[in-house]
Amino acid sequence: MRARDNVADANDLQKHALDDSVVGSAVLLLGMLADPTRLRLMARLLDGEADVTALTEAAGAARPAVSQHLGKLRLAGLVVARRDGRRALHSVTDPHVRRLVVEALHAAEHRVSAAPGHHRVPAQP
Repeated sequence: MRARDNVADANDLQKHALDDSVVGSAVLLLGMLADPTRLRLMARLLDGEADVTALTEAAGAARPAVSQHLGKLRLAGLVVARRDGRRALHSVTDPHVRRLVVEALHAAEHRVSAAPGHHRVPAQP
């Protein structure tokens, strides 16, 4: 399998000028993910829905800070919340956002480790 088989064709984007609104939206999205707490929240949400208590634990931040970050992520359209009784369960809104978070974390693992975790083969029972 070639390296490009799993990658969107860059030529598709290069064939036409990028619209300013697309560039602006991408900058907003990347800016939201550029904060360590928000990236930790998004990484935790890759595992599925979570409430503020679980997200506070995963992010290692104070509950009010996590709530504020979740609000920003919701306003940016990266996270959605649904009510389950008195709890709000948060989840990633879009498979493209999910993939972007995964790829950013995998790329970062390659930069800091000679043997990135996502390349390790689980031990056989």
